[in-house]
Amino acid sequence: MQVSGMDFFKKAKAVRLKSYHEKYLTADSDEESVTQDRSISSKCAKWTVEFVEGAENVLRLKSCHGRYLTALDEQFLLGVTGRKVVQTLPGKLNSSVEWEPIREGMQVKLKTRYGNYLRANGGLPPWRNSVTHDIPHRHHDWILWDVDVVETRAESPPKISRSDSLDDDLSSEFHLRLQSHKFNSSVEDSSRKSEGRIIYYYVMDDDGNVNDEIEEGPCFQFKGHRLEELAQKLEEETGIEDIIVCSRNRVNGKLYPLRLALPPNNSTMQVIVVPLTSKVANDFMPATSTSTEDVRGL
Repeated sequence: MQVSGMDFFKKAKAVRLKSYHEKYLTADSDEESVTQDRSISSKCAKWTVEFVEGAENVLRLKSCHGRYLTALDEQFLLGVTGRKVVQTLPGKLNSSVEWEPIREGMQVKLKTRYGNYLRANGGLPPWRNSVTHDIPHRHHDWILWDVDVVETRAESPPKISRSDSLDDDLSSEFHLRLQSHKFNSSVEDSSRKSEGRIIYYYVMDDDGNVNDEIEEGPCFQFKGHRLEELAQKLEEETGIEDIIVCSRNRVNGKLYPLRLALPPNNSTMQVIVVPLTSKVANDFMPATSTSTEDVRGL
């Protein structure tokens, strides 16, 4: 049985939505694209909440550009299941700009009127930082969102007609963070600095090439402490299953697989992701091991 997630929004005039990847749903300055971004201070990560008259558990989300979060029927990439999510300002508001929040613990899923879910994608470009809507067959956490209420309503939420929109004049900001916990929730300052370390990573191709010495690689904030947690996070970020996590020797420049504990004090790391499909993967295989978990350090 699905549980309504409207409790997260009933007192909210404006919210931020944080994805599984620790990034915020963001309305790009082109006034059309919707992506994920780590910046909590950007006004583009703030969405005004509107309620729909005659639909008890349905809302709209309006960007700082005055345009609505919209689920299109158009495919995001040819041949894949994800469909486009954009900002639009239709002449007449319709079901494409309506979302049903469904509670999942202390997080929400945002369901389109046609049964798909707002999804924050990870992996390699062009998937990285993209936002689509579909019904996921894997990475089910990617459709879960934390709700940050950044402005509250002084009165009970007014209803609006399907042809009118609420005034989105924002007068003040309150930081009320609803964090996901297994047994309870906590309220904390949304501007608090995240804990953890920065991980820069580079992916080796099938021919054994990697560009870690040419350009700065992508990165993410990592709050784990074990190598197996890092390997799992890298698989989620890259979309590659079965990897070997390596580092480069600063003296001779050679790669070596990580097998021990991570460096202390949350120091920044630079790692190389070697898929088991790469031609050089066998060079890192322990002679006595045939287990993929062994080479990943699990």
